[in-house]
Amino acid sequence: MTASLLSVEQMDRAAIERVLDRSESFAEVSGREIKKVPALRGRTVVNLFYEASTRTRSSFELAAIRLSADVVNIHQTGSSIEKGESLRDTVQTLSAYDPSAIVIRSPQAGAAALAARFTDAAVVNAGDGKHAHPTQALLDVFTLRRRLGSLDGVNVWIVGDVRHSRVARSDVTAFTRMGAKVTLAGPPTLLPREIETLGATVTPRLDGIAEADAIYVLRMQNERMHESFVPSLREYARYYQINADRVRPGQLVMHPGPVNRGVEISAEVIDSKQSLIGEQVRAGVAVRMAVLYELLVGTPPLATDGEEVSR
Repeated sequence: MTASLLSVEQMDRAAIERVLDRSESFAEVSGREIKKVPALRGRTVVNLFYEASTRTRSSFELAAIRLSADVVNIHQTGSSIEKGESLRDTVQTLSAYDPSAIVIRSPQAGAAALAARFTDAAVVNAGDGKHAHPTQALLDVFTLRRRLGSLDGVNVWIVGDVRHSRVARSDVTAFTRMGAKVTLAGPPTLLPREIETLGATVTPRLDGIAEADAIYVLRMQNERMHESFVPSLREYARYYQINADRVRPGQLVMHPGPVNRGVEISAEVIDSKQSLIGEQVRAGVAVRMAVLYELLVGTPPLATDGEEVSR
């Protein structure tokens, strides 16, 4: 049985804390002159990206390299994927090279779970459609816990395009399992009704945002929109942009990137001392090192609640 990380919902609080604690040790490695450990020497990690990515792809690649794994990067452009090869055939072809892990990013929800059916390698979901982005949620929790010490009772507001965000769904689960209280805010058209079932409070207004300890800003995901959800970006910015007028002293501000300066968040806030955006990016490598390590070397397997993939 091989453990795969398809969703943060697989993880209880103990499993999340285990990854966060491991991430701390790998963050220390990242500060060394020689940033390598031999944990995955002789193993192969395949990065299979059907979507463009800068932060996620580069941090997974660095994570595998720093664990001493061999890395193979597959992109849609210039591969058999571009010629119409199915996900199943691509995964089975790559599996013939005996990889230990396949990291997959896809615009299709459920792609990671499907890939896990056709390989003996551990599969890591690096983002699938509007469904999930577990490692982003883990690095977000890691970043905020590092700053605050504990998330128990912490008030987190997630603001913006919740409807099209896989990050929002994963973050609500991760933050609440770590003891935080989560509020989702944005235009009514961008707040799907079912999102409340994840355990968050939902509001179309920012009136209570001063109560937040941390504000997590989401970008408008225009590439996933097939209809108009707001009158204009200018109108959206007027009512929902996180700017200096809406951020009180002491609040922390986060964003998964890429950032649209002047739309969902102002340049002044991005560059302020209250912004954790740079820390989130730096955390990406250490957290993804921890995920690969715990899936391939850790005992017991990382998945804890019966959603572990069995082949």
